[in-house]
Amino acid sequence: MKKIKEQQSQESHSHDHGKMPVVLYFIGLALALTALFLNDEYSLLKNILFSIASVSAGFHVIVLEGIGETVENTKKQRRFTPNSHILMGLAALGASLMGNFWEGTLLILIFCGAHFLEDYAEGRSRREITKLLEMNPTTARLIMADGNTKIVDVSELKVGDQLQVLNGDQVPIDGVILSGTTSIDESSINGESIPKEKSKGDGVFGSTINGTGTIIMEVTKENKDTVFSKILQLVNQNQDNQTKAASIIQKFEPKYVTLVLVVIPLVMVLSPILFDLTWSESIYRGLVLLVAASPCALAAATVSVTLSATSNLAKKGVLSKGSTYLSQFANIDAIAFDKTGTLTNGKPEVTNYYFADYVNEEKIIDIIVALEKESNHPLANAILEKFEAKNKIDIEVTNQIGIGLTGNYNQKTYRIGKPTSFEGVSDEYTLLNNEWATEGKTVVYVAENEEVIGLIALMDIPNEHARATIDYFKKLGIHTTLITGDSEMTGKAVGEQLGIDEIIANVMPEDKSRIIDEQKGKYGVTAMVGDGVNDAPALVNADVGIAMGDGTDVAVEVSDLVLMQNNLTRLTQSHKISKKMNRVIWQNIVFSMAVVVFLVIVSLLGLTDIAISVIIHEGSTLVVIFNGLRLLTSN
Repeated sequence: MKKIKEQQSQESHSHDHGKMPVVLYFIGLALALTALFLNDEYSLLKNILFSIASVSAGFHVIVLEGIGETVENTKKQRRFTPNSHILMGLAALGASLMGNFWEGTLLILIFCGAHFLEDYAEGRSRREITKLLEMNPTTARLIMADGNTKIVDVSELKVGDQLQVLNGDQVPIDGVILSGTTSIDESSINGESIPKEKSKGDGVFGSTINGTGTIIMEVTKENKDTVFSKILQLVNQNQDNQTKAASIIQKFEPKYVTLVLVVIPLVMVLSPILFDLTWSESIYRGLVLLVAASPCALAAATVSVTLSATSNLAKKGVLSKGSTYLSQFANIDAIAFDKTGTLTNGKPEVTNYYFADYVNEEKIIDIIVALEKESNHPLANAILEKFEAKNKIDIEVTNQIGIGLTGNYNQKTYRIGKPTSFEGVSDEYTLLNNEWATEGKTVVYVAENEEVIGLIALMDIPNEHARATIDYFKKLGIHTTLITGDSEMTGKAVGEQLGIDEIIANVMPEDKSRIIDEQKGKYGVTAMVGDGVNDAPALVNADVGIAMGDGTDVAVEVSDLVLMQNNLTRLTQSHKISKKMNRVIWQNIVFSMAVVVFLVIVSLLGLTDIAISVIIHEGSTLVVIFNGLRLLTSN
């Protein structure tokens, strides 16, 4: 855990430069505007102010990042790897050397302003695991040799230690129950919203929440080997291995800058020979060419587009942690979904029920409601939402793990419990139970004096937008996969109902991360949509991690996109807008490079100067900005 915290601290230090760069930029902007309004008789002062403005506004981007990253990337790649920061700095320097101080400062202001806007668009949001760390159990009730309990740190526990877990407590570590019965919320491990009933011999997982019973358990794994610790390790490991996809411009920027840096000196050297120019004229033409080749509009090609796309999505209830992830999302080849709370509503609902013909349905529903009102089981809420009592009756209820709800009314005993708790059940109910169970439904029996008289089926049904969402991606040829910790029968029932290409069930959190690796290797760029703690490793490992907004804080923290209010229609809208964003970026790139080619040609022919080049550059910059703003209203 210490390693994780130290890593976060180092990342924060290396990427977060505080407010100083922006402050210096605005100081430079103020100095430049001041100089611009001075009379020509103060030309020396104007040029000095323009020079200071250039240094102030461009110090962070041109010097610290431009030179620093060029040196760092060159060492890493073992070949010269410059970026456009260097080129813009040289262009501004060249303009100033030719006496065009304002043009040089203008280049710096536009380029650095675009750079800061791009940083804002990206949000510099890094995956954090603070909430995940907070969920990790820290203490346990160790049973001593004399039978007393002692609060100890979880890290001190050894295999074979016996622990007491009180009702409502967090299970501190992986183990097996020695005595006691209870129900345990295992959603942090398997994502399932329905607690599992546990008794002697059943395994339990650290970080899960104990229900109403007190249990004695034996430790079976060291803290570093628990399922929850593996989730932490996987998230941390996947963060270390995560390579942020380069933006479209970043992919060819070094090659372009290198080409310009090679061509400009050649022009300066060869112009006196080829065009019979003086050395002075040749150097001047080379510097004009440098300004012409500076990708000014290219620097702004993505800013307005990404800002507009992210703003548009935010209005639609989709939060993006960086435009690069949106760009990646547009290019996905496969998308995997968690089941509970993602493709389904996340809570069970009554789907079917049946009572024997001789049963008074109104009366038995009154009894069922009276029994379930006294239960705190999640299934009770679903049953109470489905059935409404005509006559309110009071029944004293006994709620026993493994047996169910029991109560007496009019000298008869009524019980609601799982099918395996009943014996001698008629074929009529057994056949219905088997039929509904194969459809992924949870079935409970209703009995009078231990004779089954009816049954109720419940299921976490698919989200109303799930089918349309799956159909959308399938029509685009994108492979769809359902990955769930639920049973194969339930996973298959939901997956087939939605028409999903591939269904993988009974998976643990580490399996989900491994499956994402397999999907990336088999299909290409892969997205993962989930909402639970158990989805965190897969969300981090995916090329694009997408969290449901109503899911756990952990899933939201480690994801790249967040769909607020669990609305799956926002997922398809995000994909459409991200694809349009990439198209508009390419439009801007082509237009920007066309402007550069035009300026380079007229510069080589001697038909332009610094001022004209700057004016055309700024005009083209405005064009790409307005083109990007179209995405503010895109659907």
